[in-house]
Amino acid sequence: MLGRWDLRSIKNIYLYKNVFNLLNPNYINDMKSFSTPLKAFSYAVILFSALAFASCSKSGGSGNTPTPTPVDTVVKPVYALVWSDEFNGTAVDTTKWHFETGGGGWGNNEQEYYQGNNATLANGNLLITVKKESVGGQSYTSTRMTTQNRVTQTYGRIEARIKMPVGQGMWPAFWMLGNNINAVSWPTCGEIDIMEHINTDSLIHGSLHWNGGNTSQATLSTPSAYHVYAVEWDAKQIRFFVDDVKYDIEPITNVSAFQLPFFLILNVAAGGNWPGQTIDDSKLPLAMYVDYVRVYKQTN
Repeated sequence: MLGRWDLRSIKNIYLYKNVFNLLNPNYINDMKSFSTPLKAFSYAVILFSALAFASCSKSGGSGNTPTPTPVDTVVKPVYALVWSDEFNGTAVDTTKWHFETGGGGWGNNEQEYYQGNNATLANGNLLITVKKESVGGQSYTSTRMTTQNRVTQTYGRIEARIKMPVGQGMWPAFWMLGNNINAVSWPTCGEIDIMEHINTDSLIHGSLHWNGGNTSQATLSTPSAYHVYAVEWDAKQIRFFVDDVKYDIEPITNVSAFQLPFFLILNVAAGGNWPGQTIDDSKLPLAMYVDYVRVYKQTN
């Protein structure tokens, strides 16, 4: 099919052919025999048009002046590490983490019973494993661990390198809650979901919840492989990243909940309102692998 690109190509061929002829010494000698100034003028016009067309083609073929790339005037944050867990020991460090226990759905009609036994360390990773077993009236077990009453952070960069459990009914999460939750309850305390994933799809979700609002954005990833999930948080906005690729920016200047300390949470739910109540038991046991969790403060 002959389209716009083909027409331009034909013009190119025609004009460059004339340029080649005009620059050919034999052809130039023949020009000396031009019988009229008009003929010479015509060839000069061909040469000028060809050179002008070639110049336009260099700028993308449109003939328009390219738009300059905008200069980013925002100061890039500089961060210093203030807390981390590299999971290099033989058991979860309970000076850094607290295990929450129990069932009852956790406000989302989840089907697991949370207990510390499902959190283990191996090869420099934390493993939170979902198992098919009956404990406390629930048909599955898992772990939910937090830094509440141990480590809190206001602003900075919070990140973890994680490989997901991918299976129907799985709901892994790396998130934060306001440290004042016991005093003001949820959602007034605020919630920052750094990473959530459900079932077997390829979407990673980042969300905010507070008294009076919610935001949620998603980006494509490969959940069954390791990726670094992070937020960068200051008084004006929270930015969401996967492998340092920013996929969302949320303004928080007027949200008081996000100007206070938060603690960290790692967990894997089995079933619930969001992933649904169908769980693929054939995939169990299934684990979330966490290589590290790191917290930074901004220094500039």
